[in-house]
Amino acid sequence: MTYFLFSVVRLAIPLLYAALGGLFSERAGVINIALEGFMLVGASSAAILTLATGDPLLGFFGAGLSGGIFALLFALVVIHGRADQVVAGTALNFLAMGLNPLLLKSLYDSTGSTPSLPIEQRFEIFPLYFLIVLALGAWFVMRKTTIGLRLSFAGEQPEALQAAGFSVRKIRYGAVVAAGVLAAWGGASLSIFLASAYSRNMTAGRGFMALAALILGKWHPPYVILACLFFGLMEALQIRLQGSALLGFAVPAQLVQMLPYLATILVMAGFLGRSRPPQYLGKIF
Repeated sequence: MTYFLFSVVRLAIPLLYAALGGLFSERAGVINIALEGFMLVGASSAAILTLATGDPLLGFFGAGLSGGIFALLFALVVIHGRADQVVAGTALNFLAMGLNPLLLKSLYDSTGSTPSLPIEQRFEIFPLYFLIVLALGAWFVMRKTTIGLRLSFAGEQPEALQAAGFSVRKIRYGAVVAAGVLAAWGGASLSIFLASAYSRNMTAGRGFMALAALILGKWHPPYVILACLFFGLMEALQIRLQGSALLGFAVPAQLVQMLPYLATILVMAGFLGRSRPPQYLGKIF
């Protein structure tokens, strides 16, 4: 049982990083469909940099830098370019999906995956400890600091924030870049912590599950964390049920693999109407 609970926490780690990033972005008023793309960029960057340097810490923090740069591109398009945030986020996801195979082909002559990392170049527990610090920091920033207050006003009442002399654009830029860094760390935890290499599209929709966790958690850090742990539980159950039998019948592997995504749909159907998003979420200011 203890091992199963630890598996739940481990599997929730990438979602937690991405959801915390999405929390900053969406509380500031920017819909962040691009979380999936940020995670893909972070996963590939972490594996590539770790292979090049032999140091997973450099790979991890380098992945955050690459995610921040990618997020800056997204911010330029939706904040300065005033593009539709959902369409731009979807385009960024497709860009990441196409860019990673091109990069792998040029470096390793393979579009599918990076070479496997030696065991000594993989994390054992660091992403979990670092995540705990970040989660506590996110709660403190959002509840106890003027930065969190301004961030909330950027998504709820940007006119009041601007009237007080603060730049809504600058706050939104900072929130989106922070989202890119955090989501990229979520991707990095996949490739150099939960796995031993980057494989093509290995995030498998976790960026969208992180968005679902934001809605389920009503954009509040403690509830978002609980929602991510719920999705981690579903993924752990999916792994546990593979190859098992229920009521004397073998469960098809394809049906078992659907479990996390089916749970996401059912939860969203039940809770979507009960969550009130930030008032200016997705609106151009």
